[in-house]
Amino acid sequence: MSLTSDLPSLGSLELLPYINDAGALPEQHQNQIGIYAIFDESQVLKFVGYSRDIYLSLKQHLVRQPEHCYWVKATTIDKPNRTFLESVQSAWVAENGSTPTGNAEAKSVWLDPISTHHAMTAAESDSFDDLDGLAQIKLLKQVARRVEETILTKLQQRGVKTEIRFNPKLKEQGLLDLK
Repeated sequence: MSLTSDLPSLGSLELLPYINDAGALPEQHQNQIGIYAIFDESQVLKFVGYSRDIYLSLKQHLVRQPEHCYWVKATTIDKPNRTFLESVQSAWVAENGSTPTGNAEAKSVWLDPISTHHAMTAAESDSFDDLDGLAQIKLLKQVARRVEETILTKLQQRGVKTEIRFNPKLKEQGLLDLK
């Protein structure tokens, strides 16, 4: 798609399964710059985003919001152009008739690393402030690993075969994000 072409309408794009029969995400979008729309199981638009690598962004969103990532529409461009991508994003949101929750009140859960602090048990939470720095890091990593295991189990239940690797350094802060 050239930058001088008309904005592609959301309705004109093919709806693709987020996870194909082989358990893979849409690999045709690896290393592709563009914009994408994510839909839930009922094909309700949940998020519209743009990226320098659509595939990696889709993978990240699947980890963060597995219950909302069932369908995707995407279009690519040859060169990064934030103004163009933002225009398409705005047009797709307008075409939808309302702002998807992932672009409004739930934006942080779609875009930010997963905070695992909420997954601490009452005992872990109560003792956290009394621990020294290294013990706090160890506890945060332990909680992050528990949340990671829950996420990986959900993805396995969805049939995902794509390798998912979390950044080990972020676990020390109680955060999960893909490496």
